[in-house]
Amino acid sequence: MSTTLTPSQQIKLTADTEVVRSYLDNVTRPPKLTEAQTSLVLEEIGDLLSSKQAKIVAHYYTDSALQDLAEASNGFVGDSLEMARFGRDCDAEILVVAGVRFMGETAKILSPDKTVLMPTLKATCSLDIACPIEEFSKFCDDHPNRKVVVYANTSAAVKARADWVVTSSIALEVAEHLSQAGEQIIWAPDKHLGAYIQKSTGADVLLWDAACIVHEEFKARGLLDIKAIYPDAAILAHPESPSAILEIADVVGSTTQIINAAKTLPNKLFIVATDQGIFHKLKQVAPDKEFIVAPTGGNDATCRSCAQCPWMGMNSLTTLRDSLRDVSNVIEVEPHLITQAMIPLQRMLDFAVTNQLQVKGKA
Repeated sequence: MSTTLTPSQQIKLTADTEVVRSYLDNVTRPPKLTEAQTSLVLEEIGDLLSSKQAKIVAHYYTDSALQDLAEASNGFVGDSLEMARFGRDCDAEILVVAGVRFMGETAKILSPDKTVLMPTLKATCSLDIACPIEEFSKFCDDHPNRKVVVYANTSAAVKARADWVVTSSIALEVAEHLSQAGEQIIWAPDKHLGAYIQKSTGADVLLWDAACIVHEEFKARGLLDIKAIYPDAAILAHPESPSAILEIADVVGSTTQIINAAKTLPNKLFIVATDQGIFHKLKQVAPDKEFIVAPTGGNDATCRSCAQCPWMGMNSLTTLRDSLRDVSNVIEVEPHLITQAMIPLQRMLDFAVTNQLQVKGKA
């Protein structure tokens, strides 16, 4: 039996338009480099990685130059948990996390003895903003009989408050497992992913009200218009997208699942409803196929995200070099939060092994 809440029953979105705008006002995209400047910066980074025994872990949504650099230097490109697991298992003393802040925190939780740096500490996430620990903890306290399941796109403190941490690729299985055990669930923070889980599993889910500013901007009407022009195209959508998008998608899945679908489906054309940063990897794994960005609200300067996370865009070769050179932008997580947050993270990892599932997702 699902719990469907009216808007008045749902907790108010903390990171409302004004709050998100205040964060976006602080977004500064690094200047473009010339070819000669790029070559010089890459050489500097290579020397620093070697001398400091460091490795780069980058998210699929970062600039293609960062993804290429991570792979060329024996680092890693993936989703947030894959990034953190690679960091945990590699022999580097320093991890440079190209992504957003919660990703750096997740890496630190799994590698507490390593130094974790980021190109910038200002790169955040609308889902993280929308789930402050004080309000979320009170919400959980008000519903003490529910299991707390949080998405990876949350702070270390929120993870520490949870019973489970999940990624988009394992969220359905965890919700189904809990539902079959007779458990009721608090889900946070993404309401669209939570609603998708609720509808797909029939679990009793109480939703926190927040959304990704990138995925929430995808529009079903525009998507149908493009589909009419390209009827043979397959629609690939991340479950953080609104339900109207998911209902018409051919594949709903995590970043890794979207990449695998692009490789394995016979279609030659895809309309993709997730951050444009993934197109770099899509073109690498399926060079003979074409990819179209799903339409978003607004056009050019009038859209909020234009299918690109503004905070991911704050990562650059120069800010990465500066962080590594100066050992700056260090991620610090309080030891008691690391200990506590590892409990729900490990619970997910153990569940995946027991059920032979791959733990991958957007986060």
